[in-house]
Amino acid sequence: MDSISLRDVTDADVEMFYDYQRDPIAVEMAAFPAREKEAHLQHWAKIRADQTTINRTILFGDEVAGSVGSWVQDDKRLIGYWIGREHWGKGVATSALGKFIDLLGERPLFAHVARHNLGSIRVLEKCGFEAQSEETGKDGIVELLMRLN
Repeated sequence: MDSISLRDVTDADVEMFYDYQRDPIAVEMAAFPAREKEAHLQHWAKIRADQTTINRTILFGDEVAGSVGSWVQDDKRLIGYWIGREHWGKGVATSALGKFIDLLGERPLFAHVARHNLGSIRVLEKCGFEAQSEETGKDGIVELLMRLN
C-alpha cells in the first residue's frame, strides 16, 4: 500500500499515540491497559532515548495512523504496533508492519498477541509470523508468542 509510510517519532506523534492507546475497544483487543498521560509521556521518553529500541510513526497519507516499534527482551527482538481504530480494516497495520520488518532486516523477530485479538494475529500471519507457543497470564489472558524466521 503506497499511502503507508514510516518516519521517526516526533513529540506531536506521541500526543496522538496517547489518544489511540486510550481507546477502550483497542485496549480490550490488545489486552494491554491504557496509561495515564504522565506515564505515557515517561514511557515514550524512555523508549525514544534507548538506543536498542527502534520506533517509527505510521503515516496513512499525511495522517498519523499509529506506531510500530522493536525492542530486545529476554534475548529476543520483539515487535509491536498500535493503530488508531479509525484506521483498522484498511490494510494499514499489515503494510506498515511489512515495511518495518524490511527496515529491521533482523531475524528471528517475535511478537506477543492476545489470542482473542484475531485481527492482529491475521496481520502477523500475513507478514510471515507463525504461532510458536501459548501462555496464560496471571490475568487469565491467553497470549500467543509469534515468530518470524
